[in-house]
Amino acid sequence: MTLPGHLDITALRLLVVVDRAGSFTAAAERLGVTQSTVSYTVDKLRAAFGDPIFVREAGRQVTTARGAEIIAGVAPALDRLDRLARPQQMDPARIAGRVTIACNYYERLLMIPPLIRSVRQQAPGLRIEIVDSRGRGIDRLLASEADLLIGPYLSDVAGVYARALRDEDYVCLMDPAHPQAETEKLALDDYLRLDHIDITYEGRWRSRYRAELEALGHRLDARLAVPSPAGVPSLIAGSRLVATLPRRLAAAIGAGLVLRDCPVPGRFSIAMVWPQRYHRDVIHRWLHHQVIEAVRLPDSPPA
Repeated sequence: MTLPGHLDITALRLLVVVDRAGSFTAAAERLGVTQSTVSYTVDKLRAAFGDPIFVREAGRQVTTARGAEIIAGVAPALDRLDRLARPQQMDPARIAGRVTIACNYYERLLMIPPLIRSVRQQAPGLRIEIVDSRGRGIDRLLASEADLLIGPYLSDVAGVYARALRDEDYVCLMDPAHPQAETEKLALDDYLRLDHIDITYEGRWRSRYRAELEALGHRLDARLAVPSPAGVPSLIAGSRLVATLPRRLAAAIGAGLVLRDCPVPGRFSIAMVWPQRYHRDVIHRWLHHQVIEAVRLPDSPPA
């Protein structure tokens, strides 16, 4: 028999509790409702199933044969729902599967190594795949091409959650023999006259300091354009070329070179971003915690 739409899980749960409690009064106490509520709900169940379900014998509610059949059918399903509703318990050592993280050169160099060390130690069965966000990390999340994004995040986007991990600004990286290497604070006019390396990110990302420069009405006259920060220190060494890079990245890759504050700092946030489908997933929540902990560690030196 198909139940009418007005009979829901709450009504079926009450039926099971009455059976186990042996009386309407005891069932009402266990459920925290009035006895009249129990009686009303049982009457609805009786009408729906075409059976008394409970009859009173010797001062106790006794379940009929049909009632016992109904309870035997619904009780296991209700128990399974109860188990699903409980907070998930997770042992990282038992995690299996794969998680895909989208990020850029900065994150791969500075943030991913401590994260991988932590994951390998605690959850050796979890496979991590790192993919290039290529300036479209949010799109990759929403297209299920990645499960987590770590990278610059400048605005709110529908369908994702985000947590800021660290703030960054830009510095100038130059050779120690550069004429401006001894200048403690670069003036904007001096900065504009430098021989700049333009890191284009293949047109998929626009550095924040460039946006600030253009807002001030200036554009860089670059002498060299490269697609990525990788290899930039080798281009700078022994030359007058200067690259504008995030501070932590410049410090990590610029051994033997000089860092000077950029007159347009271009401050931005590195964030962890994830889609709604994983917001309550226990494994992903554990992984998000590992990311946060990894960021608290000193930046990893370049390989």
